[in-house]
Amino acid sequence: MNNEKKSEKMYDMKKPMFVCLAGVFAALCCVATMIAVPLPFGYFNLGDIFVIIAGWILGPIGAIAAAIGSTIADLSLGFAIYAPATFVIKGIDALIAYYTYRLFSRRTEKKPIPILLSAIIAESFMICGYFFFDAVVLGYGMGALASVPGNVLQGIASIIGSTALFFALRTTKLFYR
Repeated sequence: MNNEKKSEKMYDMKKPMFVCLAGVFAALCCVATMIAVPLPFGYFNLGDIFVIIAGWILGPIGAIAAAIGSTIADLSLGFAIYAPATFVIKGIDALIAYYTYRLFSRRTEKKPIPILLSAIIAESFMICGYFFFDAVVLGYGMGALASVPGNVLQGIASIIGSTALFFALRTTKLFYR
């Protein structure tokens, strides 16, 4: 049995471990997002570390878990206006991490390159997604630039944190695929 069939079998939706992992990642995304550090230009949290890792480990189901966990955090913290944007942005963020990791890992043998590139692309999307939401949907226009530094800081911390955690956990069965 080749590795792809093993990973498909391991992450079958009917398996209890897969469902439990999705729930754990939703909870991790929620809790890490709720531990927010206020900044003069928004707030900063480490939720995206688990959004990216959920995408790497669970793929599309990880994206759903990340979207749900991050959205629950927004609702719990009183940022309900951002809940729809968070659901979409964090879900796509995890999907981008998953698919870009798969794309880049096929092209190179060196592990850090696909991990870093996928995290950078995913977090770049997060920054642009929230800027678009603030500028267009909420109508802040160019005033939305005020939240970009906080999102960039959050993105950089998430890239570093998710990459470090990936390499710390890579020997576990979570990273089969």
